[in-house]
Amino acid sequence: MTDRLDRLIDRAEAILAGRRNGFGMPILQHLALRQYGPALLSLAGRETYAGHRSELGRVCDAFSPAGMMYRAYRLGQLNAAQNMAMSLFNVGDLQGYRSWMHRAARAGDTDAAAELKLFETRQPHNLARRLRRLRPCRREDH
Repeated sequence: MTDRLDRLIDRAEAILAGRRNGFGMPILQHLALRQYGPALLSLAGRETYAGHRSELGRVCDAFSPAGMMYRAYRLGQLNAAQNMAMSLFNVGDLQGYRSWMHRAARAGDTDAAAELKLFETRQPHNLARRLRRLRPCRREDH
């Protein structure tokens, strides 16, 4: 069953990237309704806009980006907690960022554990500039 779902999400991603013909969003929405974690994450990533807290939504709203990332986390997607943490960082919620990084580290994400150990409140990506939390790139960033 998961092979079929993996093929469907690969097809939807190819359509949305412009490599195939068809409609990709209905496929992602169908998979999200079936509680398929990678589809929930993909759909949440496509609906999250750059740095607007209202666009992230609330965890209790099942079809907001925050709600979809939370459901993907509950379904066992390792990178869902880190995606949620970075989304919260991008809207300036550092307390939520740290909380979700703890969840990601407890779920077994080694990158999140290393990042949590450093707990940098400044990041090298461009969205951090708008939040006044930009830092220069380091060698270990690449």
